[in-house]
Amino acid sequence: QVQLVESGGGLVQAGGSLRLSCAASGGTISIYAMGWFRQAPGKERELVAASSRGGTYYTDSLKDRFAISRDNNKNTVYLQMNSLKPEDTAVYYCAAERWIGPPKIRSNDYTYWGQGTQVTVSS
Repeated sequence: QVQLVESGGGLVQAGGSLRLSCAASGGTISIYAMGWFRQAPGKERELVAASSRGGTYYTDSLKDRFAISRDNNKNTVYLQMNSLKPEDTAVYYCAAERWIGPPKIRSNDYTYWGQGTQVTVSS
């Protein structure tokens, strides 16, 4: 059973940056596909970025501003978010699935989820 704990969210002004962290326990992320999703009020959960041994994947509209990375030694996945906009305001979730193939891009593909961290971007 993998446990995921996100951190790093908060309030930031438009144009600012945040780095989210997702610390995993109970499993070694090197053999897991990892994903970052977000959900804004009244909207469906959407993929931000995904990472696996097979590579990385970004939602097209975010790939120029967001970057996913992982530190297998720390068993932690990161999401660097730059040039933040008010429309990036959402709860951001980390997800994991034991998988070494291509990145998984659907929320239904993931078994393990963190509790989420709120990101609020003010204009």
